[in-house]
Amino acid sequence: MNRDAHRRPLRAFASALTVCALAAAAIAVAAEPDARDAVRNEFRAAYLAASVGIPAGEDSAELRAYVLYPYLRAARIERTLARAQGEWHDADVAAAEFLADSGDMPAAQTLHRAWLASLARRASWQAFLERYDAAAATPALDCQYLNARIALADDAGLVDAVRERWSAGYRLPSECEAAFQWLRAQGGLPDELVAARAERLLNNGQVALARTVAARLPSEAAAPFLERADFIESPTRMLDALLRDRSRDVPVAFVLEAWSRLARNSPDAALQRYDALFDRLPARADARSLAQPLAKGLAWDRRSEALDYFTRVPRGTLDAAGREWYARAALWAGDWDETRAAIAAMSPSEQADWPWLYWAARAAEQRGESDAARTLYTAALRGDNYYSAMAAAHIGERVVPRLEPIPVDAEVVDSIAGVDAFRRVHELAILGFRQLATAEWQYGYSQLPEQQRLQAVHLAARWGIHDVAVATATSHGRFNDYTLLYPRPFATEVAEAVKLTAVEPGVIYGVLRQESLFRADAASSAGAFGVAQLTPDTARETAQRWSLPVPTRADLFNPNVNITLGAAHVAELLERFDSKLPVALGAYNAGEAAARRWLPARGVDSDVWIENIPYNETRAYVRRVLWHSLVFRWLETGEPQSTSNWIGEVGGGPTTP
Repeated sequence: MNRDAHRRPLRAFASALTVCALAAAAIAVAAEPDARDAVRNEFRAAYLAASVGIPAGEDSAELRAYVLYPYLRAARIERTLARAQGEWHDADVAAAEFLADSGDMPAAQTLHRAWLASLARRASWQAFLERYDAAAATPALDCQYLNARIALADDAGLVDAVRERWSAGYRLPSECEAAFQWLRAQGGLPDELVAARAERLLNNGQVALARTVAARLPSEAAAPFLERADFIESPTRMLDALLRDRSRDVPVAFVLEAWSRLARNSPDAALQRYDALFDRLPARADARSLAQPLAKGLAWDRRSEALDYFTRVPRGTLDAAGREWYARAALWAGDWDETRAAIAAMSPSEQADWPWLYWAARAAEQRGESDAARTLYTAALRGDNYYSAMAAAHIGERVVPRLEPIPVDAEVVDSIAGVDAFRRVHELAILGFRQLATAEWQYGYSQLPEQQRLQAVHLAARWGIHDVAVATATSHGRFNDYTLLYPRPFATEVAEAVKLTAVEPGVIYGVLRQESLFRADAASSAGAFGVAQLTPDTARETAQRWSLPVPTRADLFNPNVNITLGAAHVAELLERFDSKLPVALGAYNAGEAAARRWLPARGVDSDVWIENIPYNETRAYVRRVLWHSLVFRWLETGEPQSTSNWIGEVGGGPTTP
């Protein structure tokens, strides 16, 4: 976690304002020009000036009355507080006045954290303690609170408080180090606490930090932690050393942890060592526990040996993921008797889940049990998802999504729209500051009476804040108001993309919904941007092949550019994978190399191929986009949808490189 996270919202706001100079129109919510445009422009210019330290000029009466004016006040105060040196008295007074005026609105919470950080940098510890609020603090501020207490000799229970913070099973911010040095000086870190933290860090996969912590122990006490770290980081090397030296005594837990990692990441290497390691473990129960990790690893790799190792797992010890992958391995092998047995080994609730209800129907059909298959397929039709659509295909039914409208009370929706927090949401969305709009939404939503909260979904949809509308509806368990939750924004851009690429509009909309929920400003941790979530490299290469202007990173926040290139990328993937939409979607999500790696040499039913995609995210992605595309086609045509073309084969021949 970035330990400057307490300052991120206003920094993000300033960054967004800079981007707006290039792409504001693209990322803002569509709105007709109105009288507020002038004050919006004045606000934008004033905030940008504040963010770079330009002294404030005279604000107009309209700007001072603007609902986003608190953000401008907060930005100016924060900029002053961020100075490395100087006179802070006026900024402290301004911060106190702002917080008194603004309550707990998001801008006030952000400024509160920035003020605390400033007080800590100045070592104004008494003022820090007076203003500290644990409920709103960050990890860095929590540690500064401890530093403040140390500086002021407020030591009642302080050793225990610092110990609790130090014992975290993750890396802590640098602001904590002063408190930890104080704790060591007090003799407050006995070896048993150091050992406990080292183990906690290893349990959380924080191996490098665990080594650093364990190094504080005497060498004999540190040895087990360092040995476990070796098994985690280098499972092949450590397991091979164990097999060579049969006299070596290693805790079984270390061996099994390393084995699980090896089986997951290198099932071939694990398969080569299985028999030797099975013989090496002295207890048969421990040896038998080797089978499940290897079976899963082989199943993820779609290896024929997977079923053999699933049968070696002691009865009743398969975990939930193991039970699912046992069934998937049976599907991949085309063994319908084993598929049926694998599903029968699941819990009743697992068997009743839509995937396994559908696959039980498929197994019955393949076994010639037509009446049972039809009964199960019919039961699966109620799912309103990929599996229900596949069930419909197998019994010759057309799909009509079950529309369940969320009732609307127009008066309540209008009253919510008039609340200051939601007025700020609307303005932030119009200006394109979606991160801040979402924070304001969460704040405003938390203030609403329970009986009004579902109505807020209609307001988010009205304002085109589609990701918030879907998230809010989902929190209420409402998924099937398709007219509300499956909007079709960017109609002109999508129509142009369809004309250029011949990709179905339902597929394009399905991708956009799944990728970003129509957020043109979306940016992922993997470096993908815009409504179709394209990386700069993919966007540039696609543009060059289609003789389109090569986009800059800023261009990717323009829906016209992003949607066109996203649709072109889908079209290319369809061409490369013989028009197999599931494979093209898998490649869009996980990369073309991964999708090509998953293709079988022999033809496999497309539903079996999808079910055996090893990445959970990609498997869900393909299913969801297929369902989304069906819903969008239904919304466009109003006609029941056939999914008979979803039945087909994947693999079994060369694809276009």
